[in-house]
Amino acid sequence: MLKGVEGIGNVPELRKRILFTLMMLAVYRIGVQVPTPGIDTAALASFFARAQGTLFGMFDMFSGGALKNFSIFALGIMPYISASIIIQLLGVAIPHLEQLKKEGEAGRKKISQYTRYGTVGLSIIQGFGIAIGLESMTSPGGVPVVAIPGWSFRFLTALTLMSGTVFLMWLGEQITERGIGNGISMIIFAGIVARMPSAIIDTFRLMSTGEINAGLMIFLLVMMIAVVAFICFMERAHRKIPIHYARRVVGRKVYGGQSTHLPLKVNTAGVIPPIFASSIIMFPATIANFMPFEWMHSISQALRPGSLIYESLYVGLIIFFCYFYTAIQFNPEDIAENLKKNGGYIPGIRPGRRTAEFIDTILARITLVGAAYVSVICVLPSILISKLNVPFYFGGTALLIVVGVAMDTMGQIESHLITRNYEGFMKGAPIRGRRG
Repeated sequence: MLKGVEGIGNVPELRKRILFTLMMLAVYRIGVQVPTPGIDTAALASFFARAQGTLFGMFDMFSGGALKNFSIFALGIMPYISASIIIQLLGVAIPHLEQLKKEGEAGRKKISQYTRYGTVGLSIIQGFGIAIGLESMTSPGGVPVVAIPGWSFRFLTALTLMSGTVFLMWLGEQITERGIGNGISMIIFAGIVARMPSAIIDTFRLMSTGEINAGLMIFLLVMMIAVVAFICFMERAHRKIPIHYARRVVGRKVYGGQSTHLPLKVNTAGVIPPIFASSIIMFPATIANFMPFEWMHSISQALRPGSLIYESLYVGLIIFFCYFYTAIQFNPEDIAENLKKNGGYIPGIRPGRRTAEFIDTILARITLVGAAYVSVICVLPSILISKLNVPFYFGGTALLIVVGVAMDTMGQIESHLITRNYEGFMKGAPIRGRRG
């Protein structure tokens, strides 16, 4: 492992990519500390002191503490993710978007442009909704959160939050192109990891005051270690479909005749489903929480983490996005067609349509297992908060994102090292990214 780390310094391109990623993440963390104008941060902090274990606590986790500080990055990267979901869903229904997907790089750039426009629109809507809600909020001592309410404050807040989200979107794209790992996932990863020290300090403080006993703390530590091990196992789990290639004689040479396998990952979608599901739930729930209408507050309470409606909706969305994202990433018909062109076949299955149906059936079954695994991991922290009164929102979803992104990033670094004839991090056991 240490020898592999030493090898990073001997690859200039990899070293530059890692340094660039770290610098971009440092810029992100600095921006989290820059407050939005017109907010009484002390009054807002006292409000969020009561928000642990609620939807605000969950949203604050994804924003890396930016919502609690109400910084320029308070909306985080969630509007961009929501816009991506909308564009992908529309791509199934709108022929123009479907055609753009088939146009290669030019079509991808056009879809990215539409996603950026959608991000700006959603950010402005959320910014206005949050600004209006903040004007009616007060601290427990009766101090208003907004010193000078009015349309000037609303416009300034909406513009500031929109600009912060757009900057984060650009930051993520730069990391993806010039750094290591997926930029959007890395930003969420950095936000979660940055909150770990404060969560550990708060936990020890609660232990010292007797609010958390030693038995519960030991149980939580064991559970987290077990969850991490389970995530690592499931992220590398895959189903192997045997593939045989028929022999072909071209002149005096014989081609093919070998056997291999087609690996289908149990969790093809990775960390995308819980992120998408959280984004979908957070958007209406956040707006409802800030609106001064009783029926909107009823919606907010119904979508509170730990409630039956929230957990049922969350699990349903995770399962949907597991299948949806897998269908986007993996096309059985294309795989079957490529196998047929190259003389490959699955033993006992006719090439062509029958092969595509067989692969699709296998993929549907293992995706169900993957969706169930992701759902169990993601609802675990909500159960701990509601049933065991754990005072922080850190667990399943956070661990899934942290472990998954770490495995992807280490897999990319491993690929760079192997390409340049350097040994990998784990000698004799190369690190596999979750997408294989």
